[in-house]
Amino acid sequence: GTLLAGDDSSRGFDNQAGTLGLSPALLEAYLSAASKVSRIALAHVSAPTQKMYRVAEDATQNYHVEGLPFGTRGGLVVEHEFPADGRYTFKVFSVNLGNMGNFRPFGEIRGEKLEVLIDGERVQLIDWDEAFNIGRGFFGGGNGQLKTIDVTVPVTAGPHEVGVTFLATNYAPGLDINRAFERSTIETGGLPGFTFYPHIGSVRIDGPYDAGTPSETPSRVAILSCRPEAPDQERPCAEQIVAKLARHAYRGLDTPQDREMLMSFYDLGRQAGGFENGVEMVVQRLLADPKFIYRLESGPQEAAPDTVYRISDLELASRLSFFLWSSIPDEELLGLADRGELDDADVLAGQVRRMLADPKSEALTQNFAGQWLNLRALDGHVPVAKLYPDFDDNLRQAFKKETELFFDSLIRDNHPATDLLTADYTFVNERLAKHYGIPGIYGSRFQRVTLGEAYDVRRGLLGKGSLLAVSSQPGRTSPVIRGYWVLQNLLGEPPPPPPPDVPPLKAKEGDAAGNTAEPTIREMMESHRKNPPCSTCHLLMDPVGFTLEQFDAIGHYRDADSGRPIDASTVMYDGTKIEGVQGLRSFILGYKEQFVRTVAEKLLTYAIGRGVEYYDMPTVREIVREASRDDYRFE
Repeated sequence: GTLLAGDDSSRGFDNQAGTLGLSPALLEAYLSAASKVSRIALAHVSAPTQKMYRVAEDATQNYHVEGLPFGTRGGLVVEHEFPADGRYTFKVFSVNLGNMGNFRPFGEIRGEKLEVLIDGERVQLIDWDEAFNIGRGFFGGGNGQLKTIDVTVPVTAGPHEVGVTFLATNYAPGLDINRAFERSTIETGGLPGFTFYPHIGSVRIDGPYDAGTPSETPSRVAILSCRPEAPDQERPCAEQIVAKLARHAYRGLDTPQDREMLMSFYDLGRQAGGFENGVEMVVQRLLADPKFIYRLESGPQEAAPDTVYRISDLELASRLSFFLWSSIPDEELLGLADRGELDDADVLAGQVRRMLADPKSEALTQNFAGQWLNLRALDGHVPVAKLYPDFDDNLRQAFKKETELFFDSLIRDNHPATDLLTADYTFVNERLAKHYGIPGIYGSRFQRVTLGEAYDVRRGLLGKGSLLAVSSQPGRTSPVIRGYWVLQNLLGEPPPPPPPDVPPLKAKEGDAAGNTAEPTIREMMESHRKNPPCSTCHLLMDPVGFTLEQFDAIGHYRDADSGRPIDASTVMYDGTKIEGVQGLRSFILGYKEQFVRTVAEKLLTYAIGRGVEYYDMPTVREIVREASRDDYRFE
């Protein structure tokens, strides 16, 4: 992901064929990525490299981080691909107060112990105060650069889990008279009467140094399907490796000419540096091949222009695999396609069930739901800190994880699509449960909870903090954005784009007595709708957004805005009177078929890599009609 630029999006997704061009710069990036990945895959990297992992600036590190050992607090855990055997240096940077001009590490609590782990095993325990010379009048290095804690250890090539964290030395609740904000770094200058734990800012992994002979890694085992024991065995072995790699990289569409071309690259690499260097050249050529980068579909030569024809089983296997796994087909799916068995509806349905049960189907949630529900926008969503000082990265990531787990459970358990609106359960950890006001939830791990009557507002997508946050402005709620999101993504009826030069919302002017009470968002919107160019679209969007006004800009449930009770009642565009999120939920369910049709359109757009057009609507309606016989279940 870091080697290539992000793809452009259209129709709400970044896999739309008509939008994905190939510029000279992107072509160069593909070639560079192919070279780097092929070296790493065979553990042939010898020159040291650097990789930085950063903790979000607004992350609170007072609590346990999921994935790290119990009895620790804060820090980060990452999966890092070590390119070769050798020594690596882990450079730990502290969050610092450089914005205050002193460049000292964040946190006043003394005596903290920093733990560095690889694959869950401790490799070093460091005294934080001593490492930074805290208490000795020295907090930084030369030129104003913050010192680092450096740990150098030997590591074998391949993927390893790296953790950097603090030992949890105190589980007692805080006794401060004043309640601290949930975000620990909101006041970087320090608050009187408060003390803060040290925080890790980032970890940089440098290496390898003194790279040795590559050990076995998962990628080497997958690529080197045979190992020649004598020079005369090298070429037959290379041909076996090329045949296997080409079959998977070209998704079963490889030809003898493709394999011959790849063997010519093996010969070049073999002459320059031996057997494994030849295999590396093959991998590099494969990764830069148009048949690998592009999913090409060629119609039958006998097909007349503008006629419908059936794609081949291999092309169908590729479509299905990228739809459900965001990756290439596996051997079982390719084998069925080779034998032409995907023509059988029962076989195809069985493969869909198998693939959905595979952990790789999490990609459907991350890539489809992540874009449809705009979860990707969460990472860049930063509410105004002085207005929402309890919002931190812990909550941001909890919002995202909750919605992903919720959507994934609906797919895997074959729930009705309408459960997207009505499901009486969700997934929370302690941080998110505290935000929602759900008692009795402790720890960093997410758990499924049933939403009783007291938490009815949290049912389904409309009560998820993730969607309520990304459909708000950084400093306030936005009935317009929320209304537009519901109309576009849940009902498939987006209003037209706004006219140019739309005036901003205005605060209410003083009355005859000079009172200038802060207006509510609803009052500002009602004033805004008096502009004739704005009124038509806002009559569609605003009523939807008003029903969600009981959620603030970070998804917290509230009863008042600007000190006055919130009026969440409204009249929809069809004349229906509703109130609150429950009323909006019931309203959308009144258009159940339209809602399910919208979900089907979104899935189809993502699955086939192009927008749904008018000539696709009979297919969409057939899908909805067939699904209605089984309560609109996802399967």
